[in-house]
Amino acid sequence: MEGEQQSAPQLEPIISEKRPFWKRRLPWLIIILILILGLGTGGYFLTHKNKAPANANLAATKPISSTPANPNHWKDSVNPAAIPLGDGKVSSSPQAGYVDSCTTKFRGGGAQTNGSWINKAGNTWDSQTKVAVEGAVTWPAADHSEKDSASTRALTTNDLPKGFTTGIFPIAKTDPAYQYDRNPNSIGTQSITYELPMDPAAAAVPGCTGLGPIGILSNGVVLFNALDDGGRDAVAHETQDSCNGHPNQQEMYHYHNIPVCIRNEAKGSSTLVGYALDGYGIYVERDAEGNLPTNADLDVCHGRTSEVTWNGKKTTMYHYDATLEYPYTLGCYHGTPTAGPSHTGTGQL
Repeated sequence: MEGEQQSAPQLEPIISEKRPFWKRRLPWLIIILILILGLGTGGYFLTHKNKAPANANLAATKPISSTPANPNHWKDSVNPAAIPLGDGKVSSSPQAGYVDSCTTKFRGGGAQTNGSWINKAGNTWDSQTKVAVEGAVTWPAADHSEKDSASTRALTTNDLPKGFTTGIFPIAKTDPAYQYDRNPNSIGTQSITYELPMDPAAAAVPGCTGLGPIGILSNGVVLFNALDDGGRDAVAHETQDSCNGHPNQQEMYHYHNIPVCIRNEAKGSSTLVGYALDGYGIYVERDAEGNLPTNADLDVCHGRTSEVTWNGKKTTMYHYDATLEYPYTLGCYHGTPTAGPSHTGTGQL
């Protein structure tokens, strides 16, 4: 009826669902978990996207070697127990593996008997079993100096080995070397000065070497060519001391090769160990295995053109090389030799 107050409809009471707490909060838990994972992944990439792999970082911190690759590559190597004998390899003109000798007639001299280290049948000799003159004599008075100018290199020496020892000369009768070589000479003091060109130049034609000094080594001792007074391979036949040296009749201590004591101190691929009388350097050069070059690697004068340290700078130029095989240092002069002491007598032992 109009104007009659109607009562409000009665609503059903809401009864709370009796579910466990985690089920009731599950949607929120899922949302929170997604946020956590998202932030964690994003944080990882934010902090690692600019990092290199661990091994790359390790490699980057390793020092880079500054040692250049060894440039020397020889055609062959020489067995020190079977070095080819140089007897008979004397010529009057440049020839690889020979000594171009200014002397054509030899008077004889040197070792009296072939040593057991010489294999005549195989035409070789064994440097590892060769007898050495006994003794280790020091020379405190040894004096050797170099004075350079714009055009010349002045080398002055008294010919005593600076920093090295010699054997006892004359060779004593009790020395095992005496049965092969009775060198009666003593070591005396010399007075030698060489004026060499700072920048040597090739001669029009190569020159012969004499039976006397053909150079001077880094310890102040003079270098002779590879021949004894009989025209034989001096390094193979004559008994020298442990540094490969001995005196002649003029009491001049000398070497016929680059001696083992200097070779052993020469490290690396190229070491200057002396000068020839034409001004060119004499070097000990090794390949990556430590081998010296052979005659097959060198020209008629026993040299080659390659990069070496010269006058303090890396320079590509001609130079002589030490070898284990005859003629050991110089076969002839590539340049023009300066005037120097000569050896005209016999007894170049």
